[in-house]
Amino acid sequence: MNNLELTSALAAIAAAAGFLGSLTGLGGGVVIVPVLTLLFHVDIRYAIGASLVSVIATSSGAAAAYVREGFTNIRLGMFLEIATSLGALAGAWLASVLPAAAIGSVFGAMLLYSAWESMRAHEPEVALSGSCDPLASWLALEATYPGPNGPVRYQVCNVLLGFGLMGVAGILSGLLGIGSGAVKVVAMDRAMRLPFKVSTTTSNFMIGVTAAASAGVYLSRGYIDPGLSMPVMLGVLAGSFAGARVLSGAKPRTLRMLFAVVIAALAMEMIYNSATGKL
Repeated sequence: MNNLELTSALAAIAAAAGFLGSLTGLGGGVVIVPVLTLLFHVDIRYAIGASLVSVIATSSGAAAAYVREGFTNIRLGMFLEIATSLGALAGAWLASVLPAAAIGSVFGAMLLYSAWESMRAHEPEVALSGSCDPLASWLALEATYPGPNGPVRYQVCNVLLGFGLMGVAGILSGLLGIGSGAVKVVAMDRAMRLPFKVSTTTSNFMIGVTAAASAGVYLSRGYIDPGLSMPVMLGVLAGSFAGARVLSGAKPRTLRMLFAVVIAALAMEMIYNSATGKL
């Protein structure tokens, strides 16, 4: 495979990853890292570096569209970014001292948990009144999102629990280069009880800042290769714009199933390759 064919293949796969990441709030990195390491045999740290660059592009692309359409809870996202950014710096440091097989195993375990949580039964997404967390009211985190019959109001619950989980998400972002969208979506969807579309769009809004916090560490250590990162970034950016156009008409249950099936398959492959020493 020559350079042109390799670049085209990377861009095409990245576009598919960006499309999926935009729809589910994963940010594309959850697909990019396994594909680069398992299919293209890229060292996992360089794959993570390319993924972080693509995650920043995804957030810049899809997030802008979601903010304009009114799905993203900007105030909540900015508050939670305090935890994820600090966690991302810690995760990037861990990536420099842990072996590749350990990183791959953590990646796979995190994905399996996220898939399981996504497929569990969820309560219907309905408008709620009152407040389930006084801190959310004090911080004015409750908001609305566009529904078929007009704006739908929702609550934000368990703010401190969500903040703590975002710190864990930040560590995973710096360690795995995935933007930690999978954990962020689960945390907001399950712990904070946000509607799934709000969770995915707010996750997309946040992942760029989280990724940028750890990308600087990878860049300083020489793990970001422009020849690898550029086609991945452009592909993910194109896919994320396409996903943003589809999201408003998609059914939450369908998104959950898509989320779960894809990342469960990738998780099992990553764990197998880590256990057999192929990473």
